[in-house]
Amino acid sequence: MDESGRPQPGSGTTDDHQAARPGPTPPPHASVNGAARANSVPHTPRDPEEPPHKEHPEDTTPADQGDTPDTAAGSDPFTKHTPAGGDDTAPPAQDPVSQGDTPPTRTPATSGRRPTKAPEPRGGLLMGRPFGVPVYVAPSWFLVAALITWVFGGQLDHVLPGLGAVRYLVSLFFAVAFYASVLVHELAHTVAALRFKLPVRRIQLQFFGGVSEIEKESESPGREFVLAFVGPLLSLVLAGVFYLGMLAVEPGTVPGVLLAGLMISNLIVAAFNLLPGLPLDGGRMLRAIVWKITGKPMSGTVAAAWVGRALAITVLIGLPLLTQSGALGEGAADVSGMDTVTDALLAAILAAIIWTGAGNSLRMARLREHLPELRARTLTRRAVPVESATPLSEALRRANEAGARALVIVDADGEPRSLVREAAIVGVPEHRRPWVAVSGLAHDLTDGMRVSAELAGEELLDTLRATPATEYLVVEESGAIYGVLSAADVERAFVKAMARPS
Repeated sequence: MDESGRPQPGSGTTDDHQAARPGPTPPPHASVNGAARANSVPHTPRDPEEPPHKEHPEDTTPADQGDTPDTAAGSDPFTKHTPAGGDDTAPPAQDPVSQGDTPPTRTPATSGRRPTKAPEPRGGLLMGRPFGVPVYVAPSWFLVAALITWVFGGQLDHVLPGLGAVRYLVSLFFAVAFYASVLVHELAHTVAALRFKLPVRRIQLQFFGGVSEIEKESESPGREFVLAFVGPLLSLVLAGVFYLGMLAVEPGTVPGVLLAGLMISNLIVAAFNLLPGLPLDGGRMLRAIVWKITGKPMSGTVAAAWVGRALAITVLIGLPLLTQSGALGEGAADVSGMDTVTDALLAAILAAIIWTGAGNSLRMARLREHLPELRARTLTRRAVPVESATPLSEALRRANEAGARALVIVDADGEPRSLVREAAIVGVPEHRRPWVAVSGLAHDLTDGMRVSAELAGEELLDTLRATPATEYLVVEESGAIYGVLSAADVERAFVKAMARPS
């Protein structure tokens, strides 16, 4: 089942697609298309060797969007606390990075630790990389495989009583073959996404299906519809293939029973995913249709998400009633190997997955709606260039006069070499600042820490996530220094934007 968790709806029956994010990390998006990316603001964990600056209550990072600090005599631009966006009523947020910065006299600029790229997220046991996309099997899959083996084995005891204990080996083969069908469903979404130049982070097979984490949003409702539809279409094609195979073998044999079971299971997967509610593939198709009619992707998401929630309630109430009433066929309860309690539990799990996926789709749509508000140019702090031997007190005096709130260490030719960390500055007592060189408070500037002033939205977040750091040098297209961007400022601006109603 495809359950989407991507930055917008996803599909889900036996599979899903996901998507990722600053501050809060967007949930994965389930089977279909769509951005499954984690739009999280880069965050550098604290070095255990570096003590937190608890003795300095001013050790927080102002998250203004270009506001200029007070430049009155004696004021320190690095200890002012202006909330994101210059809203004086909002409480200053604690800078998660400043808690672990290097103490003032410890690390010279030339020996700073280089930021490391965030590790690729894993999702269980790596099975391969078809089309360059890693496929993982989650631990929960082994639980559902065991359940399918036990239930299907019980059915085989009635259909093929002569098998004996071998029926469980046949049932295990069915479980693996069924999830191979789910993988084909997910690969259909993946191939379509790659065809549309949408990066796919990974595919994960889990308890109730699969998840294709597509990291970008579809650019048009037509592509959204195609990305959602190819999954159920492939499941229908597989059902047809298994039906033709069933005609070629003798009924009542092991191959005949296996082919019949795979045909029916793929029909169920396709039919369930075509239901018109998020996070299912049918919900993404509905979203694309409403998007096309209204011209607003958010309107499509809202409509499909509420249909998904209604579908969740219908499954919760209707599935146990259908099974026990025999409306699904004579002896439906016996064939499924479930009693009333099991039916109700299964319905509750499915309903919870659909309801949660629909809610996640709404949240991710809202996130994407606000992402364009995050612009490097408006969030960047003004910076002044200083040489490595400059005393901290002199550097702060220059910054104060210029109305700047960041320091960039440059060489004799004026080329930027390192950034002075704000948290390290506030950790130096004022009486020591004339004797502390700024080079002892800086970290090396790597290529990944140079960002363009024109970056905004997802592109900005992608760039920051690729090289986690506390501060970044912002440059113009010409290469000229524009200022310094703090990851904490981006995070606070994101949280504030998300707090506003759509």
